[in-house]
Amino acid sequence: MLTSVQKEILQSLINLYRQSKCTSVKCENIADLMGRNSGTIRNQMQSLRSLGLVQGVPGPRGGYKPTLEAYQTLNIVNDPCEIHVPIYINGEVVSDISVNKIEFTSILRPGDCEATISVLGDIKQLDLDDEIKIGPTPVNNLTVLGKIIGRDDVDNVLLIKTKSVLSVPNAKAIDLASSDVKTVDTDMSLLDICKLLTDNNINNTPVIEDDKIVGVINENDIIKAVAFENLDKKAADIMSTAILTAKDNINLNTAMDLLQQNNVSLIILIDNDENISGILTFTDILKAFISFLN
Repeated sequence: MLTSVQKEILQSLINLYRQSKCTSVKCENIADLMGRNSGTIRNQMQSLRSLGLVQGVPGPRGGYKPTLEAYQTLNIVNDPCEIHVPIYINGEVVSDISVNKIEFTSILRPGDCEATISVLGDIKQLDLDDEIKIGPTPVNNLTVLGKIIGRDDVDNVLLIKTKSVLSVPNAKAIDLASSDVKTVDTDMSLLDICKLLTDNNINNTPVIEDDKIVGVINENDIIKAVAFENLDKKAADIMSTAILTAKDNINLNTAMDLLQQNNVSLIILIDNDENISGILTFTDILKAFISFLN
């Protein structure tokens, strides 16, 4: 059973080890972080070493490294040098800390859900009442928004009052996209484009010239052409050249980021041979979320 001082030293070692990109940490650095005497840290390190929780590294650049058992003792399940789950405070990312574990409490009380966040890194830089955003996490793409209402510097844990919890379905973009893609040539008439969309019950179509995607036409483009009585226009005249393409192996979360960053409503997915394999729209994403919630 570790004392509170030993636990804080071990947590500080892991935090500094992660910040130094997994290089050995000197006792003086731990002492500076904790505000303690380096001699005290050095004595405690000998005890932690005998428990198999730290490993000494000889040489002028030596110091200490945490062992696998150290992570297990502090219930740290991930390798802190491999996985990074970001934390944002008051809208700004905190670069030198990451999330290790999220546990939700009091979920049965509506409007009063709290969460305990096990953190890798120095949490002393975080204050009560700070607005916090956690995530997205790997695999489940979980994001938690809330306010810090408690901080345990020994166990490196934050207590937050959650405002919202968001999760993007873990799916490939191609699995949600429309795969039966119809394309048009640049010289196709407006009337023929309308017939194509109606006959196939679709809302948009890529425009192709010399086997390349040069534009995209959606319902709004057609409405504008009709409203201005440009009924004799061709595909090249009414198409939008704001084209967003991506490989069809991207996940849904990446696709959503691309749509938001480029301020467009659809993304054209292409395979390794640069052929169109599908079209993903905001409507497709909305249907996926509704299906996920149901």
